[in-house]
Amino acid sequence: MATTRPHPKKYVRRLERRKPCVHGEAGLELRPYQVVIRPLVTEKGTHQSTRYNAYTFQVNPIATKTQIKAAIEELFTVRVEGVRTQNRHGKTRRFAQREGTLPRWKKAIVTLHAEDKIEFF
Repeated sequence: MATTRPHPKKYVRRLERRKPCVHGEAGLELRPYQVVIRPLVTEKGTHQSTRYNAYTFQVNPIATKTQIKAAIEELFTVRVEGVRTQNRHGKTRRFAQREGTLPRWKKAIVTLHAEDKIEFF
């Protein structure tokens, strides 16, 4: 029988710090304005919107892809073809002499039908 090799302490500590994926409770109903928090207007996002008809939003961390799709279709009256999501980690920042972390957040990239557009300005 093979024995397990010893793991470095740093690796073991990193595994202990990992948070499990946060899913919403079964039957938790979010309103469309609770799912979509704000649009992300960045240089990369505007490039994606003009070239690929894909728009980025900050969304509720417990929202699923189907909830995000339904919320975008209802709020902006467009047809959504696909939703890609990313769970973004909070960056480490200094506050006076202490180090802290910004909160984690969820980003959604929504691809629309070729005939639909969303105007933010």
